[in-house]
Amino acid sequence: MHSANTNSHRLECKSLCCASYIDNHYTLKTLFIRIFTHTKTNFMNRNSFLKLCLAAGSFLTAPFTVMANHFNKKRVDKGIKVDAGKDRFGESISLFDGDSFFCKVSTKDTDGDVYIFESTRDKKGGPPLHYHFEQDEWWYILEREFLFKVGDQTFTAKAGDSVFGPRMIPHAFAKTNEGASKLLMAFQPAGKMEEHFRAVSKGIYAKMTKEEKDKFQQGNGFKVVGPALTHDKTIQQ
Repeated sequence: MHSANTNSHRLECKSLCCASYIDNHYTLKTLFIRIFTHTKTNFMNRNSFLKLCLAAGSFLTAPFTVMANHFNKKRVDKGIKVDAGKDRFGESISLFDGDSFFCKVSTKDTDGDVYIFESTRDKKGGPPLHYHFEQDEWWYILEREFLFKVGDQTFTAKAGDSVFGPRMIPHAFAKTNEGASKLLMAFQPAGKMEEHFRAVSKGIYAKMTKEEKDKFQQGNGFKVVGPALTHDKTIQQ
């Protein structure tokens, strides 16, 4: 494994199994020599001995844990085409009247790396001011015009424009004009947003109290912190 002529596959395994857990100069042999030398000279110090044993155990098991996680990842291994106006799975979802979500790249397609969908909106308005704990959000306008608020900044975005919203920064957007509007939205990483949208589409909010809804939203990785933008380009009071 220490040979300079190892192929790329062995280099990858070396990286997975060793590099993240132990210095190259601190070999397994050195570790056990240290344990048993320490035991011989300090046999009455049980706590130190146990700590060293735990360190050895962690070293032995960690590479296998990393390899298991690496090989258990589930990603698609072929190209995917989704036709215009169609959903990845043939069933669009709707979070409120006049809104349709069409999945283009599913969470499961990328093992949670990204989730992309197209949103078609007939009515003005949008979601309340909120932020995501661990996800960045990106919007690309396909048709009409939208108003965005990201932190202290506001943007008017038309077809062809895009807006980026970093994680932990409050943001909101709203459709501001007449006629059907479309935009692409992406979450990176995907988190639980696809799962959340599908649950809301099935009416999970209907029987929830405000406290239950807040807990549900936070369990799915985001928190509402303010009102929605209005269609006349202001924040609702």
